[in-house]
This record gives sequence, C-alpha cells and structure tokens, in this order.
Amino acid sequence: MNRAILFRRLILITCAAMSCSAALATPSDQDLLSLSLEELLQLDVNPRQPYRGDTPLETLPQAVELVTDKFIQNVGISTFQNALDFTNDVVRQNSFGNTWDSFAIRGFTGDENLPGGYFVNGFSAGRGFSGLRDISNIQTIEVLKGAGAALYGRNEPGGTINIVSKKPKFEPEGYVQVSAADYDTQRLEGDYTSAVTTSLALRINGAYEEGASFRDTVETKKFSLNPSLLFRFSEQAHVTYELEILDQEIPFDRGIVVLDNNFKNVVINRFYGEPDDGPLKIAATGHQLTYEQSLSSQWHLLAGLGYRHSSLEGYSTEPELSKSRQLLFIDGHTLNRQRRYRDFDATDFSVRLELSGEFQLGGLVNHLLLGVDNYQYELNQIQNLWRVHPGDTTYAVNLQAPMYGQTPPVLQPFWDLQEQQHATGGYLQNQIDLNEHWKLLAGFRCDKLYQDNKNFLGNSAIHQDNDKTTPHVGVVYEVSKQSSIYINYSEGFRPNSGSTAGGDAFEPESSQSYEIGSRFSSFDDTIKSSIAFFRAEKSNILTSDPVNSGYSLALGKASSQGVELNIDAALTDDTTVSFAYAYVDAHTSNDMINPDWSVLIPKGSRLINIPRNKANLVLRNNLNIFQHNGNVGFAINYIGDRMGETIAPDYSLPRYTTVRLFGTVDIADKLQLSLNVDNVFNKEYFVNSYSALWTQPGSPRTVSLAVRYGI
Repeated sequence: MNRAILFRRLILITCAAMSCSAALATPSDQDLLSLSLEELLQLDVNPRQPYRGDTPLETLPQAVELVTDKFIQNVGISTFQNALDFTNDVVRQNSFGNTWDSFAIRGFTGDENLPGGYFVNGFSAGRGFSGLRDISNIQTIEVLKGAGAALYGRNEPGGTINIVSKKPKFEPEGYVQVSAADYDTQRLEGDYTSAVTTSLALRINGAYEEGASFRDTVETKKFSLNPSLLFRFSEQAHVTYELEILDQEIPFDRGIVVLDNNFKNVVINRFYGEPDDGPLKIAATGHQLTYEQSLSSQWHLLAGLGYRHSSLEGYSTEPELSKSRQLLFIDGHTLNRQRRYRDFDATDFSVRLELSGEFQLGGLVNHLLLGVDNYQYELNQIQNLWRVHPGDTTYAVNLQAPMYGQTPPVLQPFWDLQEQQHATGGYLQNQIDLNEHWKLLAGFRCDKLYQDNKNFLGNSAIHQDNDKTTPHVGVVYEVSKQSSIYINYSEGFRPNSGSTAGGDAFEPESSQSYEIGSRFSSFDDTIKSSIAFFRAEKSNILTSDPVNSGYSLALGKASSQGVELNIDAALTDDTTVSFAYAYVDAHTSNDMINPDWSVLIPKGSRLINIPRNKANLVLRNNLNIFQHNGNVGFAINYIGDRMGETIAPDYSLPRYTTVRLFGTVDIADKLQLSLNVDNVFNKEYFVNSYSALWTQPGSPRTVSLAVRYGI
C-alpha cells in the first residue's frame, strides 16, 4: 500500500466518520438530533476495566501511575515508549532492532527475546509481534505496580501496564491533526466519535506516519486504524466492539558499535546493516468484544472476548557478537556481520467472565470480584541464518566507513519452532471495609497452563503442564480523606519454555513482592503525592547447565528493591508541576551462567538496562497571547548509568539528561498550533543495549510542528 493511497484512505475515513451520524440518521432517529448536550452526556457510558471490580484505583493497597491522553497531547509525546519515559520506574529494554516496545518495571522484565508484556483493556497485547504501538487510540496508560498486577496472571513482579483505549461516545467530538518534524517525518492523525442512533455510538481514529531518521538510510512507515462501536441494549447493558489494524515497515537496526567503553568516538547516525535488506514488515489485526451488564445496583457482570493475529517478516544484517568470529576485536576496524531472515507469526485468543459487587456480612461491607479467563496462544518462528567463519572477512564492513551493497550470502535454516500455550485461570478478590479507617484486601489466582514446544528442524517435541496458585493481600489505613498508608504482599509466576538436558520441563519463574506506601493530598487538591518502598524477588530464571553444554537449568535468582516518589502540584491557577523519581537496585542473587553465551554472571551483578536513579520533571503554564489561549512548558528527563551487556558486565551505558520544550496556542476557533523541541541541548545519549555491538542511540534535537482542528 503506497503513501498516497494511505493518506487518501485515512482522510476519507475521517471525513466519513465526521458525517456518518447525519448520514445514518433515519426518521425514527430524529429525536437523537434534537437532544441537548446534557441529554447526550447522559447517554455516554464509562466501561469498566477488567480485573478491577467496583474498587477505585485510589483505594487499593498498591502504587499506580497514570499517563492520560491529555498529558500525551500537552507534552507533545509521539510514541507509546516515550509516554512510559514519564513514569518513575518504567525503563526501556532491548528494542529488537527498534521493531517493538520493551520495558522493565521496578527492575524486572520478561523474556528479552519477546516484546514487553502489556495489556489493552485487559487483553494481552504483548504476546506476538505487533510492532510499535501508536498513541492515537490511547485514552489512559495504567501502570499497576507489584501486587496490583496479581489478578492479571503470568506476570512480572514489578507490575503490569494496561492501556485503556478510546471508547465510542454519544456526544460528538474529535479532531484532525497534521504534523511535520525533522528528518522529513510527516504524520496525519484523526479521531471522531458520535451517536448514530439513541442506542448506537461509533468511534474511529488512526494515523499514518512516514519519515526518515537521524540514522543513515533508515526510513519507516506506520499505519494504524481503530474503529469501534458501542451498542446500548438498555440503561443496564451494553456491548462494545473494537477493531485494531496496524501495518508497519521498519528497517531492522541494531544501532551503533562501542569499543572499549569509548563513547566519544561513536557516530550515532552510522548504520551497520544493509539498506538493500529492506524493512521488516509488521502487521497486526485485533478484535475485542466486551459485554457489560448491571444485574442490580450492587452487582455487575463483565464478559470479554479478544482475538489478535500478528506477524513480522523480513531480512536483516547485524553485527556479529561472537568474539571468535568478530575481527573488530582484533584489528579495531573490520566489523563482521551476520544475516538473517525472520518469519514470525502469532495468534492469540482470549475469553474472560467476571462478576463483581458489594454486600454486607457481619456488619462489614465487602467488595467481591470473582472471575475466570482462558487463552490459547500459538507462536510460529522460522529463521534462516548466515554467520561468518572465524578469520573470514566475507560480508564485513569498515567500522568508520561502511560500504553498502554487498552481495548477500546464502542463508541456511536455523529455526523452525512452534510454541502453543493453553491456559485457564480463576481469580477471587475481596476488599473488606473493616471500619471508617481500615480496609483489608485479600485474593488469589489459580492457573493451569499447558505448553507444547515443537522443533521441526530437530524433529522434537516437548509437552509440559504447570499449576500455580498465587495469593496477594494488602491493608489500607485511611488516616483522613486526604491521606492513607498501605502495605501489601503478592506472589506471581511466568512460564519458562523448553526443557532440560534430560527432557524435563522447566519450573516456571516464581516471584514474591512486598510494598509499603502512602498517599497524600491537600484539602483543596492542589497538591497530590505518593511514596512507595518495595522489594521483589524472582527465582527459577534460566541459566546455562554447567554439565550439559547447550542446555539450560532454572537456577537463577534476582532481586529488586527501591523507592518511588510522585508529586503533582498546582503552583498557581495557571501553573502546574509534576515530579517523579525512582531508586531501583536490581541485581542477581546468586552466580548465574548466561544461557546464550555460557559466561559467568557473578552474584550481585546489576540487571541489564536498569538505572539506579530515574527522575522527570514537567512544568506547564497556561497563558494568553494577544487574546489567544495557549500553554508553554518544559520537561526534564534523567536516566542514570546502566549495565549494557550481561556477557561483559563492565560495559555500562552512561547517564543522561534530556530537556523537552512544548507549547500550544489556539490561533482560531477550534484551530490549534503546537510546537515541540525534544532534546533541546542536542545531547548525545544511549537508550538501551543488548551488547556493546548492539547499542541504541537516542535522537538528536528534533523539532516538530502540528496543526490540530477540533471537531
């Protein structure tokens, strides 16, 4: 699909959506057209989030961070990963050649060979390969820490990220936005929602973006479209259907090469792949169907069904990591490369049903949540590979002046794998209001997981079953309406794939997490703050089998502990400031052997890409410029130094600070102009790495300009 067709398609879809409510109106729907704004607002519904029940987030014994669409718009955030940068302890991980979103929460991440395990409306979006998530359909990003993620199941002890998508509304609203940025980046984005009848509302949003990059020869394209419908059966029941279509073209880019920890000689724009490989083609289609019904004033039923298909296909050329095959470590200028072809395909089907409500027992108010869920997931991975022989210069380039256009070597089959997971879970949670000040929350989740792994090249198959029950408990003491203290404990697990040398299944990774925290707000709500102290431990991490070479054992242990702080304050009627800080000490708890390279990782080694210190500050001021409303502000992000390579623990990514300036002005009725300058001082920095030879640099100073027309 070429650029012109995509631009025309998005414009036509947006324009059609803007006029569809009138076009679809029938004589029987004329009452809709005459409804007042207040009456339209009464038609709007606020869908519940799953695994939540009727308990508000602010009353739960856990730390929670929210990133809203308003914040994303005001600060000029352009990517999902960039939005997570403004949380206190979510940090970037290996981005797989800049083709997916990956992150760690409180020092822990999942499988570094898979994307970050986040959810969309409670449905997994991290299983499979769905590229870089677009921000056009994000209403709120919920970062649920520690025990708050227990009900989701099969998670990391640091927490879970859940994206709440934009839902259809009966009140008309929307916008069209055109933006341009450095490196010939262009973006068209639109969103529109309205009533079709008194019972049916629609929403459609999406974006098309294309552009080059500060990286030589790297050009990307991205198309995202998200139509949705909400149908009200009655005031008590409604159903929502959401469709997600994503199509991306992204060259596989492992980043820059760093020798001897010398970042001064690095040229951040230099690309070490082959432009003729073309981009990886990433496609995803997702369906979500949700039914909600109020059974009474106290009880609520929520059911959901989700299906997602995703794929990633294409060629890549990457620096060779093996020391025996890499001449760069000998002569300092010859960079040996390997070439791969990947064809990954994944399907994910999920269903859930939950009942929540309030009742009294023994004079105490109980908030009960009871649910079951099931998912079936299949991942197929085909990979062909060519690697250079030791001492050979075939397909190599000069580190300082790479010459592109070499004849690609012949690839050989390397992987042909299939993994199937079938899991069923049940969960129960009850929050009891013990008295005016004390609340007790307790619950557990039971999971049954069936896992089949097939190696078609090796003609082998492994089947394993895992049963796990994970409890969580917490207590909240509300000192007053303005302040509270809480404490919690939770357990969790995540399945491991594969088998030992003896053919036995690995025990799943298991975890424990502890947290104590406090929330405070001023009487007039002009100041809100929270602080949390946490500790989490994880065991059964895969490590190399010291006896059977090439096999693994679940022997690794790691721990993470630290503190998080958030402050939001209104300094004046027009000026607000937000500050977030986290200290995280994440390290191995025993000696481990890296399963990929059989290199010893000593006890106490820091976990890769995890800074001990992370902080951000955002100040925003509303103003009036020649009778035109607007706002200006700045954001400062600080990331501490990080270990950059598990096979060479002395390789470290340097700390960095970036500054962003942003501003908007209403230049006419419904017309807004925005200007954003990221990395104002043009600092050179590095966002993540897997190896010193696979390190991702951050973008230099980037200026973007956007024009938005509100509907």
